[in-house]
Amino acid sequence: MIVVAGEALIDLVPQTGGDALAPLVPARGGGPYNTAVALGRLGARVSFCSRVSTDAFGRSLMARLAEEGVGTDLVQRGPEPTTLAVAALDTAGSASYSFYVNGSADRLFALPPQLPDEVRALSVGTCSLVLEPGASAYEALLRREAARGVFVALDPNIRAGLIDDPDAYRARFRSWLPSLSLLKLSEEDAAWLGADVPGWLAAGPAAVVLTRGGEGLTVHTRGGGEWSVPAERTEVVDTIGAGDTVNAALLHALAGRDLLAPGALAAADGTQWREVLALAARAAALTCARAGAEPPYAREL
Repeated sequence: MIVVAGEALIDLVPQTGGDALAPLVPARGGGPYNTAVALGRLGARVSFCSRVSTDAFGRSLMARLAEEGVGTDLVQRGPEPTTLAVAALDTAGSASYSFYVNGSADRLFALPPQLPDEVRALSVGTCSLVLEPGASAYEALLRREAARGVFVALDPNIRAGLIDDPDAYRARFRSWLPSLSLLKLSEEDAAWLGADVPGWLAAGPAAVVLTRGGEGLTVHTRGGGEWSVPAERTEVVDTIGAGDTVNAALLHALAGRDLLAPGALAAADGTQWREVLALAARAAALTCARAGAEPPYAREL
């Protein structure tokens, strides 16, 4: 089983790119939430670990998890409001966000008991590792599960507007590296964090996967390997959820090749990595071809 830990929220998405006053349509989202849904659609055994509001938005978020076959036993509930993320789309469909997070339910996430023994991987990232007091609880979960041999994947998915002290966050990010098996991030995130792939690899993860938008994906491994695949060409509606779909596809593909076992990822070769990256590129292209975070089902791949 794969556990995805982090925020669930509501995206308010404009119906027309490039128009700041276009009507906003609510959509269920949040990086970890989208990753969990994508894993469910791919047929993975997946569980979501978060704190979700009991308000109408929260009930809708929970309903979708059930619809997509995502386990909810690790979801905490609370009466505080659901976080809102207002998306702005440029004319090419690329999204940026403004967040409404004060007093929201997901910020009050508490460290759960040890995850079940059948958990093979834990995926974390995005706002959940920024906003306190929940961020410290997610960090404690990351460290604890890594210490007992669980494969840990991180997508920092930087939202700079939420980070009050960039230098402190960068230091905190570096402190997570020894606990990671896989680091996945965009080129933009990598640049914001200092673009030190060799240093990151030396500190802990067996591999760093960089997403490069229309140029594809590249993996760098601790053993010195570097392999790339091109992006699949598609007509982009928007990029919402594309990176989260990549997270899910990577984890699903690695699981299918038994590369989530302790130490296994370090032994992956170029053929395996190209297959894994190609699946992720295909899944991302399908997500970009439709509005909102709508990842593909396994049959579409």
